[in-house]
Amino acid sequence: MTDQKPIINPYLAVLVGVFAVSFSALFVRLSSAPAMIIATYRLLFTFLLLAPFSAHERFAGVRQMSRRQIGLSAASGVFLALHLVTWFISLQYTSVASSVVIVTTQPVFVVLGSWLFFREKVPRPALLGIALALSGSFVIGAGDFQVGMRAFVGDLLALAAAIFVSGYLLIGRRLRGSVALNGYTFVTYGSSALALVAASALARVPFYPYPSRDWLLFLALAAVCTVLGHTVFNWVLRYVQASVVSVSILGEPIGAIIWAAIFLGENPTPRQLAGGALIFTGLFLFTRVTARPVKE
Repeated sequence: MTDQKPIINPYLAVLVGVFAVSFSALFVRLSSAPAMIIATYRLLFTFLLLAPFSAHERFAGVRQMSRRQIGLSAASGVFLALHLVTWFISLQYTSVASSVVIVTTQPVFVVLGSWLFFREKVPRPALLGIALALSGSFVIGAGDFQVGMRAFVGDLLALAAAIFVSGYLLIGRRLRGSVALNGYTFVTYGSSALALVAASALARVPFYPYPSRDWLLFLALAAVCTVLGHTVFNWVLRYVQASVVSVSILGEPIGAIIWAAIFLGENPTPRQLAGGALIFTGLFLFTRVTARPVKE
């Protein structure tokens, strides 16, 4: 896949991506299927939707990848699978507001992982952002612990989801400059779908039957939230600074909270609003300091 001149405005694409991913939590909460099955069909349908684009010129994007790049892309897919399962389960234990805001702390773990594994320096001003974001998570977690252990467990699962998606993003960032988007998504989404199918089979989670509405939600999660959301973000990074995308993604939990209030009747508590404000402030500062332009 060549990325010489964008066919649409990249900044418009960022807004489309943020709008698309904001529906993820709502679609999961509306489904009656187990969390593992929701994650399985989301990635399986995503893979099937994008496979024809990867098949262009006889899978040229995949054939150009080295064995190491294929292995890393597959590992990235496993991290993505773990992220979706833990996050979807968290949505069954705690509120949409708590879950999506805590998951949004993933940029903190991305930079910590970069420092730990790649020895990338963390600017001192970014440490303040990290402290604010993590303190916001503690504020939300403390409030949910007072509500009940179930909500607190949901917060911990959301935090685990943030850590797992950081592994997915760290690998993707390493491969982004040298691997074509269609090759990367084919291997990553394919390995993620395969891992989820295998895990569901081993756990003996039924693949069917489910109501027609669930199948529509599975397809919506794939087509809207993944293809128009995450895949668009991966594409747009070729044309705009990473800081633009990183800061824009902070709009996802805001949208998710609005949809939850409208369609699920879940209004955020004052403590959740306070914790969310700390997280958003910290992440905004953090991404402004750490995000750097992507080199062509």
